[in-house]
Amino acid sequence: MALAALTTFPSVLCYHRIGGPLELGVTRVGRSVFARQMTAVARAGWQTVSLAEFAGQTPHAARRTFLLTFDDGYASLADHAYPVLANLGFTATTFVITDFVGKTNTWDVRYTWNRLPHLSWPEIAHWCARGFDFASHGATHRRLTWLDNSAIATELVGSRDVLTARLGPDAGRAIAYPFGAVDARVVRHAESAGYELGFGGVKGSGGGGRLHLGRIPVYSWDAGDVPFGLRADGLGALGRIVAHAANRCAVGTSIMRGVGFWVSGVRHHSLTPDT
Repeated sequence: MALAALTTFPSVLCYHRIGGPLELGVTRVGRSVFARQMTAVARAGWQTVSLAEFAGQTPHAARRTFLLTFDDGYASLADHAYPVLANLGFTATTFVITDFVGKTNTWDVRYTWNRLPHLSWPEIAHWCARGFDFASHGATHRRLTWLDNSAIATELVGSRDVLTARLGPDAGRAIAYPFGAVDARVVRHAESAGYELGFGGVKGSGGGGRLHLGRIPVYSWDAGDVPFGLRADGLGALGRIVAHAANRCAVGTSIMRGVGFWVSGVRHHSLTPDT
């Protein structure tokens, strides 16, 4: 892929898992693929920006920089992603699910044989001290647009409070909405909770301003030297369309989890004697 095809304005890339066990889903990117991609863009003269630097930029300014983000905060990042970035002089922002820090991903449908661990608070503190940013991905990774106002507030405020208490005020700057699901009501709650930046799906909305920004997910098929989200050519445009479609399909995960919770509730009720 020609590196000349890279865009000339700040983009936001979103990875999930780097390395670790294979999965039935599409969010895992191999460590060698990730290292090759980051090395290629670094050699092309690109640099990552911190969350604070991104917040201070003029949207679509012509700079060879991008914001690199990870969702969910899997423990494999400390083994397979952060060291690669540190060696290149890159940084990243990881959006963590605060109720699952140091635990396994029981919030998700099982795409691997065993449950996957998340980063622990000591690991997060270690990499935060090395210049990596951490921010909110909600408290429990629930689809916010399906919740009532009270539950949305609990997810957003609770997660932000935990992060700022443990990592300082900068950790309360941003929210990445679980599944990229956001609407005007969720934006209002995010603003009320004190967030400055909010990241949704591939197609951000001007109506939500800085609390409804778009990101380009990097999925398993995006294995070229240049991720689709950093390309300005036709292949990049096609890749963004496919990424948007895949992101929309994530609604199936929410439905499956909802059915699972409902079945568990029915089973629990059937086994509980009447009082």
